[in-house]
Amino acid sequence: MASGAAVIYILLLVVGLSLVTWFVTPKGDNQTVWRSSIILTLTMCYLMWAITYLSQLHPLIQPMRSDLRPDFAEGYK
Repeated sequence: MASGAAVIYILLLVVGLSLVTWFVTPKGDNQTVWRSSIILTLTMCYLMWAITYLSQLHPLIQPMRSDLRPDFAEGYK
């Protein structure tokens, strides 16, 4: 699954888990704290994963080959 579609699939999974969390959190004085903590954790983990995944899928800097002869290496800079 090395494509941009993986980001959408995982997003749907995180949204589903957030909805489950919304309804499954224990009732009580700290219900809002539990909901917020779990949903924020899921969201931030997704964002970090998505940024890392997409940056590896489309790197900003092109890798340079070091095994070329000097006269051919000039075309890659």
